[in-house]
Amino acid sequence: MSENIFEVENLSLHYLGRFGDKTHAVTDVSFNMKQGEILGIAGESGCGKSTLVSGLMGMCIPPLYPTSGDVRVRGESLMNRTVEDIRSNVLAQKVSMIPQGAFNALNPVRKIKDIAADVIAAHQKPGSSMKASEIYERLRSRFDLFGMDTDRVLNSFPIQLTAGERQRSVIGISTLLNPQMVIADEPTSALDVSTQKEVIKMIFDLLDKGIFSTMIFITHELPLLYHVADNIAIMYAGEIVEKGTAEQVVKDPRHPYTKALMGAMLSSEKSQRTRKPVAIEGAPPSLAKKIVGCRFAERCSFARPECKKNTQNIRMVGDREVRCEYAQ
Repeated sequence: MSENIFEVENLSLHYLGRFGDKTHAVTDVSFNMKQGEILGIAGESGCGKSTLVSGLMGMCIPPLYPTSGDVRVRGESLMNRTVEDIRSNVLAQKVSMIPQGAFNALNPVRKIKDIAADVIAAHQKPGSSMKASEIYERLRSRFDLFGMDTDRVLNSFPIQLTAGERQRSVIGISTLLNPQMVIADEPTSALDVSTQKEVIKMIFDLLDKGIFSTMIFITHELPLLYHVADNIAIMYAGEIVEKGTAEQVVKDPRHPYTKALMGAMLSSEKSQRTRKPVAIEGAPPSLAKKIVGCRFAERCSFARPECKKNTQNIRMVGDREVRCEYAQ
């Protein structure tokens, strides 16, 4: 069995309020990832995806604090380390992030080559500094892999590039130091369909070439994850409620929330074009309050009286994980 590249064990995160009150934004998240694996994470806004990303990078900056659990990259823990240590020795090298909105992620008054060179320079070991010409050649060789006009892109300001070129530049900069894990936070959300295809192809090419080892792909679009991810984890109210292969989760969901999420989406498949999307009634529970019972019970059409009393634990249903004791 191949070695785990990335391990998340019972990770819980909370925000600390000014009066000592805690908002438990992520609760008991666990998963392992192997070489070449892409894990998709989906869920509605406010489910805890962005907070989870901060925890997975070891960037628990107050008021965000780790409650319990661990995150490891090739066995090295990222928990309980200073922000300075994480920035110097982890980010961009072991774990890197492709942010949502490339235009906002790039400094508008600096050329792409200068932004990228800063990443290399910031993580050079003492006594091993590279000359500006060496850095530029390294950038050229890497950006040549992306199918763009390398010299023009590197010497351009972000405003001079198309949305697709900006996004590919961000991906290039994020993976310059060959990180073990890349976390992509909705990297295609602001792109048209044809540009989405180019960006996704670029991601697969980088993974195939070994530029990075594993990837977490976060998006609201479950149909997109079906074509991108090997496995999919569904989040609701800070918990993972279902995790399985992309085929299992999209084509045969077992958790009531996953079923509702799929039912609320438009489908491009011919067999389902006449089906109208059905909105999920109600709203997620407040994570600032103590939650008793199943977190989805108030919105679940299959809920039983005991669902509102009994905490739901993750369990195996067939060969997938589901947080519902009544799922079949």
